[in-house]
Amino acid sequence: MPKMTPSEAMAEVLVNEGITHVGGIMGSAYMDLLDLFPAAGIDFISVRHEQTAGHMEDAYCRLTGRAGVVVGQNGPGVTNFVTAVATANMAHTPMVIISPSAGSVSIGWDGFQECDTWNLFKPITKASIRVPHPKRAGDIMRTAFRTAYAQRGPVLVDIPRDYFYGELEEEILKPHQYRVAPGGIGNPAQFAHAVEVIKNAKNLVIVAGRGVVDADCVKTVQEMAKFLGAPVATTYLHNDAYPCDDPFWTGPIGYMGSKAAMRILQKADVILAIGTRLSYFGTLPQYDINYFPKTAKIVQIDINPQHIAKTHPVEVGLCADAKDASEELFKRLQAALKAKTDAELQPVYNLVKSELEQWHNEINEIANEPVGTRDGETLMHPRKALEVVGDFVYNHNAIATTDIGNTSSTANSYLRFKNPKRHIATLTFGNTGFAYQAALGAQLAMNEKECMDPVLSIAGDGAWGMSLFEVPTAVQYNLPVIATVYNNGAWCAEKKNQIDFYNNRFVGSDIWSNSYAKIGEAMGADGYKVNNQADLKNALEEARKNRRPAVVEIMTDGWRLAPPFRRDALALPTRFLPKYEHLDAKNFK
Repeated sequence: MPKMTPSEAMAEVLVNEGITHVGGIMGSAYMDLLDLFPAAGIDFISVRHEQTAGHMEDAYCRLTGRAGVVVGQNGPGVTNFVTAVATANMAHTPMVIISPSAGSVSIGWDGFQECDTWNLFKPITKASIRVPHPKRAGDIMRTAFRTAYAQRGPVLVDIPRDYFYGELEEEILKPHQYRVAPGGIGNPAQFAHAVEVIKNAKNLVIVAGRGVVDADCVKTVQEMAKFLGAPVATTYLHNDAYPCDDPFWTGPIGYMGSKAAMRILQKADVILAIGTRLSYFGTLPQYDINYFPKTAKIVQIDINPQHIAKTHPVEVGLCADAKDASEELFKRLQAALKAKTDAELQPVYNLVKSELEQWHNEINEIANEPVGTRDGETLMHPRKALEVVGDFVYNHNAIATTDIGNTSSTANSYLRFKNPKRHIATLTFGNTGFAYQAALGAQLAMNEKECMDPVLSIAGDGAWGMSLFEVPTAVQYNLPVIATVYNNGAWCAEKKNQIDFYNNRFVGSDIWSNSYAKIGEAMGADGYKVNNQADLKNALEEARKNRRPAVVEIMTDGWRLAPPFRRDALALPTRFLPKYEHLDAKNFK
């Protein structure tokens, strides 16, 4: 076996795993490994904040299927990954975090930049693994990739900084020698039960989730929907899990999703949930519609056994790969049932079309509400902006990354996709600052594919404040991401809570900036400031054609707001102490 250093062993694992780049900020703790990257053919993407690297790799993995890799300085460098890793964990995104720690001799002495990252990351990773000896560095890296792919999530590799150095003899293994791709149909006997449940359905609805995208089985789900005559809803913020130009598409469920999907799902007696855990938050009542039927029989397909019946009781749980299980189920359904005729399908087409038209008329009416001015400047209704952005994304097959917040969450009503792997959202961890940072990772993936489809991020001005410092990164690495920034002058998701629950008492909700477009220009990007649909459309088209990093600042009305994001977690205030009594809900006017 060849002689090598631990750093060389780790680098060779990365090479054989097909890793083309690593994100982070350079640091002395892992400089011996960093020094190998150019010779290994690995680019180092140097960001301005480690969180960005984490979100970049999250998005990169969602588009390519390859686990992202990040590395940081021991202590504060690695702790800066926490939010991004927690997001990836809840999004089921494979990722490897190389986490140098204090030198093995000094651990426990509270030395410079010492932190127990191994324990810190345990709750937000699929595994937190420590390199116990320099000669185990390569083996632990292989274990990390094996676990990340098998359990669909991030894995931390904790390595004392002095363990990068030394000598060992090790065989360099190919991935197939230490891990296998998850797949298979699970328990075949359960499919017969699933067929019977679906066979007896009067109002079957299919719910397509992230697993449909990751497993590349959209076509199978389409064919099955037509065969069964079943409308299809997509899960919360997975708008790309079913093509919007298909006549069975009803739109996404969840916060600011499609009322058409919710009204149709509400009447279902059987739900075929494919590639989804049916998350608690993603199935909560919306628009005062308690749309997820409690009496419906659920046939759930998910690759993770811990996600079967986690939030909703099921009639049949198929623990299997979404593609393999869908193909097997469809084959059995074809043997047991006759395909719906055109005459039988027409009422379903009509129902979906009617519900979508009603829903679109409703959101168009909301978008036509009058708007005000700010500092003498005419403002735009945020929904009018999202109309233009949604059309741009649809017409150009763009990748859209979305943040959390009032406006960016409202995008759930407007984003339509004809193809999968086009929507990248922060999902149920719900952290601000995600969209632009993820868009950089998405653009890296597009550059590797030599794909010219545009990448566009959607973020409010609050979230943008957590991301704008990465514009120079986009310029440095020639990542022509189009950042749409909705400048409404406030943390509007929380502002809406203060309106509905706290009698218009605004504490900490205001945000001020002179011009985000000009800041973008100062950082080397193209800047556009717009306040009407025509100028916004022109700015997006110009940015697309220029293929340069761009910041499109959209001046929107901060009083045209979506409903409270967490109505389930808020209540009108009660106050007992005399000094706070005037703040009690009973005194609201």
